[in-house]
Amino acid sequence: MIAIIDYGAGNLQSVVKAMNFIGQETLVTSDKQEILSCDGAILPGVGSFADAMACMKSSGAAQAAVDYAATGKPLLGICLGLQLLFDSSEESPGVAGLGLLKGRVLRIPDDNGQRKIPHMGWNSLDIRRHDGLYRGIEGEPYVYFVHSYYLKAQDENIVSATTEYGVRIDASVSSGNLFAAQFHPEKSGETGLQILRNFVELTRR
Repeated sequence: MIAIIDYGAGNLQSVVKAMNFIGQETLVTSDKQEILSCDGAILPGVGSFADAMACMKSSGAAQAAVDYAATGKPLLGICLGLQLLFDSSEESPGVAGLGLLKGRVLRIPDDNGQRKIPHMGWNSLDIRRHDGLYRGIEGEPYVYFVHSYYLKAQDENIVSATTEYGVRIDASVSSGNLFAAQFHPEKSGETGLQILRNFVELTRR
């Protein structure tokens, strides 16, 4: 069973549908004990960093996610869920994230209006590590992004894939049992489904 952490913000159904499509049972919950009982957990996210953290704290999902990460079982952050794993974001100065990983979340530069923000659409990945989420995925696959802020990880070694949109974006990370993608695997066609299958496989080891 894989928990989809529900902190009361955002549409989780696209993740649920994608997991159902690959034959994986999920439990949408904010209950700490239910989350801890699962073999893997997914932290989706849409909206602003501050609103998401406020909802996570009020629902108890913030502490549940931190405690889940401490179990050593696989945790996957998606989109804003990636950013929430870090300490803070330029989007919401003074608001603390979960602090599970180190890095800066910065606004994508618009080059004086020359670049459309948010970054929305398909971009290719430069995969650095063909293990974990990217096992069996070759070349430079296209995945779907919707975001205005991007990660610059403190430790280059945790970056598993990058993309370019005016700046180099750390598109995904992998550190121990923590995995995260700035893009939406559940909206990224067969490549995204394979990434989700790979995550499910990680929960069975």
